[in-house]
Amino acid sequence: MQVIPAIDLRDGACVQLVGGSYADERVRIPNAPAVADNWARLGFGRIHLVDLDAATGRGSNWEIVRAVLAPRATKWIRREKCLRVQCGGGVRDLDTIAELLAAGASEVVLGTRAIEDRDFLEEAVSRYPNRIIVAADTRARLLVTRGWSETGTHNVIDFIDELSPLPLAAILVTAVEREGRMEGPDLTLMREIALRSTAPVQASGGVRGVDDLRALAELGVSAAVVGMALYTGALAPQTIIEEFPA
Repeated sequence: MQVIPAIDLRDGACVQLVGGSYADERVRIPNAPAVADNWARLGFGRIHLVDLDAATGRGSNWEIVRAVLAPRATKWIRREKCLRVQCGGGVRDLDTIAELLAAGASEVVLGTRAIEDRDFLEEAVSRYPNRIIVAADTRARLLVTRGWSETGTHNVIDFIDELSPLPLAAILVTAVEREGRMEGPDLTLMREIALRSTAPVQASGGVRGVDDLRALAELGVSAAVVGMALYTGALAPQTIIEEFPA
């Protein structure tokens, strides 16, 4: 299993929110590109980059996204460490997908529109097979959209089944109610999804320590996206990399 540090962008900074709430910001680091380079230096092979402002309709951090994706003075780090960047947040059209991939994203993460518009999702996957990650963000097993501000009636398990025919790079499942709280992942949900999904499954939300990562690995999860536990020091990067090499 791979461990993927999260870089969530808000007002140009790398932040960590509890439950996705803008009112509960716990971490703020002004230089997001430097954060990405630091994760590369430490030996991580992939990061998860999300424009929170674009996802919630508050604005855009496009220039910061480009700076993270683009090779700069630290190009040698990205080349030698093979750092991959899966990127999302407010991606709702094919042109944006193309733009992100051209800018250097290894995969593009689709959320709201992928859930609400099957034709769009199928067209995106047809154009970019194995380059699209679908974000199945869930609260109490119901899909949430628009930056986690709206909870629908679509059960996440049913949605996972509907994605089975598509050549996806992965399905990212975030347990929203656990995000940023470091109270442990929803192992019951992740077990069920890992058993049903035909695509690799990435888990996000609640990781507090290495035992949680081991538990997810035992379930067959392909990757864990981790934020708060890394930024607060609850998880030591070197320990993670030694046990879960990039």
